Amino acid sequence: MSKTDIKALLEAGAHFGHKTSRWNPKMRNFIHSKRGGIHIIDLVQTADLLEEAAKFAESVASSNKKVLFVGTKKHIAPTIKEAAESAGMPYVSERWLGGMLTNFSTISERIKRLKKLEEDLESGELSEKYNKREILEFQEERDKLAKDFQGISDMNKVPGALFVSDCITERTAIKEAARLGIPIIGIVDTNGDPSDIDYVIPANDDAVKTVKLVAEAIAEAVAKGAKKATKKPAPDEAEKKKATKKPATKKTESNTSSDKPAKKKTASSKKSESSKEDK
Repeated sequence: MSKTDIKALLEAGAHFGHKTSRWNPKMRNFIHSKRGGIHIIDLVQTADLLEEAAKFAESVASSNKKVLFVGTKKHIAPTIKEAAESAGMPYVSERWLGGMLTNFSTISERIKRLKKLEEDLESGELSEKYNKREILEFQEERDKLAKDFQGISDMNKVPGALFVSDCITERTAIKEAARLGIPIIGIVDTNGDPSDIDYVIPANDDAVKTVKLVAEAIAEAVAKGAKKATKKPAPDEAEKKKATKKPATKKTESNTSSDKPAKKKTASSKKSESSKEDK
């Protein structure tokens, strides 16, 4: 990344880590120095690693896969939701329900239920069959499901990658993704453990400006990759085209000749040929 980007990280307070007494030794290599009893993060590394993570996010989106944005801390959640929506990607900003990835089949059923309730309530179909109290119960169920699943309502399979804004708060999501082999992009502060993060972005995970800057960079890369994916034919369609395409056949003597076998010369035909020669 350029010096301007490093300056933007500096202005966002991305370099401020936690107190030196609360650090994780595994983050040693990402720490620049100590100041006033807190660790200072090396922003040169942050800039380089953010660029690397963004390139990876772009490649995931360009292969027609989703990047799931996760950030459930109250002051961070709106930023994560906004970044994900700008890229047209799924997000979890309220709370992470156990099994969102490892038990996705069950989660899919809850999403279907949410969509069904939304359709029925909008169409007015329920008002014809149920009384006001029962309709109110359906609305409450819809609101509860929407709170938990609205951000992933269009995610029909597990994502191609995960972006987390905090590796401590989102440890359950990280564990599930790691179990399924889903690559993880994550902001890791000086008190965090980068072990399960595939693309570490060392930065202050408590500062809204920092998270916004990083999340927007990832979202922009994802949006760029998604545009590339729309230009490519879908994998299934490409395979179908290959399957339906007939292989080219070389012209052989048998192909050019008539399918019917050659007729044998009869006695009469031989006589006519000999008479022609005499003439």
